[in-house]
Amino acid sequence: MSKDGTKLSIKEKIGYGLGDTASHFVWDMVGFWILIFYTDTFGISAAAAGTIMLVARFWDMVSDPIMGIIADKTKTRWGKFRPYILWMALPYSILAVLTFTTPDLGQTGKIIWAGITYFSLMTVFTAINLPYSSLGAVMTSDSYERAGLNSYRFIFAFIGQLIVSGTALTLAKYFGNGDNAKGYQITLVLFSVISFILFMITFKSTKERIQPLKEQKESIKEDFRNLFKNKPWVILFFVGIISFIMFAIQNLSIAYYFKYYIGKEENVQLFNVVGTIALIVAIPFSKALAKRFSKKNVFIASSLISGFFFILLFLPTEKNIVSIYIINILAKMAYAPAVPLLWTMLADTADYSEWKTGRRSTGLVFSAATFAQKAGWGIGGALAGWLLYLFKFVPNVAQSVTSVLGIKLMISIIPGILYMTCAIFLFFYTIDKKTCEVMQEELDRRRIEEGKSN
Repeated sequence: MSKDGTKLSIKEKIGYGLGDTASHFVWDMVGFWILIFYTDTFGISAAAAGTIMLVARFWDMVSDPIMGIIADKTKTRWGKFRPYILWMALPYSILAVLTFTTPDLGQTGKIIWAGITYFSLMTVFTAINLPYSSLGAVMTSDSYERAGLNSYRFIFAFIGQLIVSGTALTLAKYFGNGDNAKGYQITLVLFSVISFILFMITFKSTKERIQPLKEQKESIKEDFRNLFKNKPWVILFFVGIISFIMFAIQNLSIAYYFKYYIGKEENVQLFNVVGTIALIVAIPFSKALAKRFSKKNVFIASSLISGFFFILLFLPTEKNIVSIYIINILAKMAYAPAVPLLWTMLADTADYSEWKTGRRSTGLVFSAATFAQKAGWGIGGALAGWLLYLFKFVPNVAQSVTSVLGIKLMISIIPGILYMTCAIFLFFYTIDKKTCEVMQEELDRRRIEEGKSN
């Protein structure tokens, strides 16, 4: 670590990144497989599954900012955010298993079970992932060092996605031996144990360095007022929601696309693996591109180019599988640089708020990210379920022309157009390279002066 205390060791970056690997061992089971698990294995309707995901978002509107406030107020020998990784890793793992457990209940009972377990898992996800995301903003004050840290984070996140999206169905089939419900449950036990271990490594290997100024008095009302006056934060809030709606619709539809259109259900794992490898290969370019062209411009270009390639996925026929893979690779490589930038830019908005108001509320700022993530997945999941219903989807049978058309739209044109709209919002984002440099210099000066006065 350098003299100014902002440079992070490779060991600490890897330790931090493994926390998102841990998260993805559970999150990607929800993100890729929960809808088809609900409809084809648990036996509830696509509309009911989508409604559960949407209704859960109303609870998130309350739980996410509350968790941000609680984290900001937390004071322990481990810091504000790290202790929640320690405290919540086990509940997160247990609830993941329960969410993919299929008790023998009637239709109403199944919906109630799915609702309770899904709600509970999302609540604990907030309690561990919001502090984890906030932790990256207080490990260093250097904006581009944060970009590098978030590049590590998402490389390791996509390694987790690579494993889950590439092996889950195979493992479920192996462990279930003809019983899909049993196979999913045992697979989740395995993934949950790995998730817990990795979270413990993250807890042990990271350190919080940036603290609010000691004269800052607690005022939830003022923190909320400052938050919604923070224009760059508001813009990223909507960009996050739109982005995750897009991902949810597409990722939840891919399994249906391969099962009912391509006709080779097992190929969905290879498709996911290839796409994730493309992401991992391209993410390291994020920091260099941001330095060369600015974070804002890279994000805008990413949303436009990758959105265009996503739209192109509508064109190939089921026999032109090579074209499907090539277009997906190009889309994912174009999208990859923006992934760490969203979180880096959110950390910049926390600095921006402190710079403008003299108050720092990192947890509350990052509650926007976790809410956007879950709201996007919830709204996207609901839309995916409702669209399947509207397009007359019937599980485990040959699909109608209308149903196949709907599934194709859900993996291509709909998410592509959604993601391209992010560029419109980002056009109004105002934190540029010069602003970041001025903020960092001024905030570092304030902390030095406070240290001298103490």
